[in-house]
Amino acid sequence: MEKIETKLKKKKITPPNKFIYCLLGYFWKFTVAKNYHIKATYINDPRNEKGPYILLSNHASRMDYIFTATPLLPHTFNFVAGYNEFFRSHLKGIFSLLHEIPKKNFTPDMYAVMEMKRVINKGGRLTLFPEGMSSISGGSQPVALGSAKLLKFLKAPVYVANIKGAYLVSPKYNLKERKGNVEVSFKKLFDVETLNKLNEEEITSILNKEIYTNDYEYNEIKKNHYKEKDLIKNIEQLLYKCPKCGKEFLNFTKDDFIECSSCHNKVYMNDMYELYVKDGRNVYFKNPKLWFDYERSEVKKEIQNKDFEFLEEVDIGFLDDYKYLKHQKTSNIEGNGVLKINHNGIFFEGLRNNNPFNFSLSFNETPTYGMCTDASRFYTFLKGEFIEFFPKRNSTIKWLLLTEEMHRLHNGRWKDYEKDESN
Repeated sequence: MEKIETKLKKKKITPPNKFIYCLLGYFWKFTVAKNYHIKATYINDPRNEKGPYILLSNHASRMDYIFTATPLLPHTFNFVAGYNEFFRSHLKGIFSLLHEIPKKNFTPDMYAVMEMKRVINKGGRLTLFPEGMSSISGGSQPVALGSAKLLKFLKAPVYVANIKGAYLVSPKYNLKERKGNVEVSFKKLFDVETLNKLNEEEITSILNKEIYTNDYEYNEIKKNHYKEKDLIKNIEQLLYKCPKCGKEFLNFTKDDFIECSSCHNKVYMNDMYELYVKDGRNVYFKNPKLWFDYERSEVKKEIQNKDFEFLEEVDIGFLDDYKYLKHQKTSNIEGNGVLKINHNGIFFEGLRNNNPFNFSLSFNETPTYGMCTDASRFYTFLKGEFIEFFPKRNSTIKWLLLTEEMHRLHNGRWKDYEKDESN
C-alpha cells in the first residue's frame, strides 16, 4: 500500500481543466459568494495578462479562495495550500480535481517550489498567500521567509489582491461563517524585469506594505453589520489575558460578552465587532485586534526575564501514512507530554504510541506556528513531519506569541512589520 505522501510527491501538477474549474467557480460565484456581496476593484485587471502570472493575496480567512478567484473568472489558478490539508478526506477530491499544490508551511519544501515552476512553465497561473496561514487576529502578518526568493525564481508577472472584511465573515476563533460585506482590489505589483532588479529585502518590504490589512480598522470606517447569533463565541481562544487583573486562560464567552471568571471584568461586542463596557470599572479595548496586540506587548515584557519559561501539558497529533482523516479531523492523537519554551528553544518530553518521545526545536527553524482550523490547537513540522499540539489550557495564542517574539529576540530572520508598514 502506497503512502499518501508518496502519492502527493509523485503527482506532476499541471494547470486545472478550464471547463471543470469554471463550472465550479461560477457555481460558487452565484451561490456561496452571494452571502458576502463581494465588491471587486481592478486597479489593474489581471485578466488582461496574456501569459502566466502569479496572484498574491493577504490571507484573511478560510474563504479567500472565493474572494480571490471568483472576481477573476474565467481565468483559472493553481492554488498553493497547506500540505496537511491534503490528508483530510473531505478535501481530497476537490484538491485533486483542481490541481492544488501542497506546501509545508514555514519550512523549506522543494517539491512545492518545483511544481509551482512547472505550472508557470506550462503557461498556468498561481495563487499564493505569502503570510503562510489565514489571519489569527483580524490583521495581516509579515510574509513568510523565502517569499521574495520564490518570486525571483518563478520569473512571472506578479499581481496582488488585497481583501478587506473577510476575517469578519470567517474569523479564526469560530468556524461558523457569517454573512457580511467583503471588498477586494487587484493591482499589478511586479513585472519580471522589476523582480530581477530588486533585491529580496526590497521585494519583502513591498509585499508587506501591499498585503497589509486590519479588518477592525476597516470596519471602523465602513460600519458594516455582521449578523450572527454567536458572534463572540470562542473569542477567548484569542483573548486569553484579562486586561484588568492580568490573569490568563480564565476568560469565557456567553451571549454577547466575554468575562474573566476571576475578577469578572465583562466586555461586550456588537455586530460591528466593536467592544464596549456597561460598567466604567471594567477594562477593555475598542476592538479584538487591540486586545490581541496588548497580549503580544505583555509577552514581550515577560521574555525580558532571562529565566523565563512556560510549560503546558499537551496531546500530540500526527498524520496517518495511509488513511485520510475523516470527520473534519486535522490529525490523529498519538501521545502526550509537556511542551516547554525558554530562551534555549522549544522542548517536548512525553510519549508517542506509549514509547518515550522527546525533541527540541530551535527558534531559527520555528518562527511561528500554523493552525489548521480554529485557535484551539497549533502545528509545526519536526524534521519534515507534521506535528499538532492540543494544549490542556486555552494557551494556543500564548504559544504563538511567545514563539514569534522569542524568534525575534534571538535574532531570527522573520521580522515584524516596520513601523511605517502598519500605518
